Amino acid sequence: MNQADLFRALADPTRRAVFERLAAREMSVSELKAGFDVSQPAISQHLAVLKQAGLVIERREGRKAHYRIAPQALAPLAEWVERYRDFWPARMERLKDVLKGMDQ
Repeated sequence: MNQADLFRALADPTRRAVFERLAAREMSVSELKAGFDVSQPAISQHLAVLKQAGLVIERREGRKAHYRIAPQALAPLAEWVERYRDFWPARMERLKDVLKGMDQ
C-alpha cells in the first residue's frame, strides 16, 4: 500500500474514528456501529476502505466478522512524517530571522 492510499483512507473523519476505536480492541460491525450515528452498511463501507488500505484486518467467526487494526500499515505514514521532522524547526528559525529584520 502506498502513502496516498493511506492518506485517502484516513482522510474521512468517520474512518479515522473507526480506526481509533479499533485501536482499543477488536470489534464487530455491530459493536462499532453502536458508537456512531451512521447506518451499519455505512460502517461496513468504511471498514472495507480501511481493509483495502491494509489498515484493518478482518477475522471471521461463523457468520460474524471481527475487525482489528494493523498498526504496521501506518509505517509509511510514520516514515513520511519523520522526513519532515527537521524541516519545520529550521524553517521557523529562518522566519523568525526575517521577522526580526523587518522590525529593524
